[in-house]
Amino acid sequence: MTTASPQQIAAQLGSGLLSFPVTHFRADGSFDEAAYRENIAWLGQFDASGLFAAGGTGEFFSLTPGEVEQVVTAAVQEAPAGLPVIAPTGYGTATAVEMARSAERAGAHGLLLLPPYLTEASQRGLVEHVVRVCAATELGVTLYSRANAAFSDVAVAELADRCPNLVGFKDGIGDIEQMTRIYARVGERLTYVGGLPTAELFALPYLALGVTTYSSAIYNFVPEFALAFYRAVREQDTEFVRNALNDFVIPYCELRNRKSGYAVSIIKAGMKVIGRPAGPVRTPLTDLDDVEVAELADLVKRVS
Repeated sequence: MTTASPQQIAAQLGSGLLSFPVTHFRADGSFDEAAYRENIAWLGQFDASGLFAAGGTGEFFSLTPGEVEQVVTAAVQEAPAGLPVIAPTGYGTATAVEMARSAERAGAHGLLLLPPYLTEASQRGLVEHVVRVCAATELGVTLYSRANAAFSDVAVAELADRCPNLVGFKDGIGDIEQMTRIYARVGERLTYVGGLPTAELFALPYLALGVTTYSSAIYNFVPEFALAFYRAVREQDTEFVRNALNDFVIPYCELRNRKSGYAVSIIKAGMKVIGRPAGPVRTPLTDLDDVEVAELADLVKRVS
């Protein structure tokens, strides 16, 4: 794995389902490394094609840079051989560069570049931000287009030309026209990753746009169902997908939409439901209440 090129890592990521594990916290909010390591080993029993440590589901936004390196190091050490571990980087350019170098020290196999913090920026500014991060590392970089970092097809094409180690594009916008434009312009130069909250809801229509994989948050607590759903998508088994959407994914999304931030909180609630608690979410997020956890438990029973 350590000798695999960024392009080889990207090809592996695009070949199967992607795991985005939660980050374990104690009751006081501190990182519970022992519990996190044990969970990474447990998830390693299943058949994901890549593990994104301390990503959005892993509460990247609430971790210090030092904690991110600690989480990534633990994931690299506990993940099974052959499973690439992708580290996060983000915030302003200088911080993103430092975090990219930290990921290399930790032994990560690639990077997920999340949107800059807070500020809006022009397409030119976003392009130069990505160029500088890519230039600071030998790791392959997957660009996360979301929120205040919505990249145009022209910008993505320029980045693909200027950055040899830009290997992936993760979509968190959900604009079908824009994804069509990006795929038409850039083609198979990049690996495309579905990155909308509860990506299963969009997986089948996105497949036609070259999005062969997605970040599965529900893989954290219903891994076998998540993998079965992914296989059905790739095989275009529309009957299975439709039934799974009605039985679990859509009612799950309705529960997730109860409050802002629940896209992460509901995953930790799911971990609690299956008897693998990962502790609370960090503020400013809030946990599900007892009634909502009970509703989630009923949904999990449908697919367990």
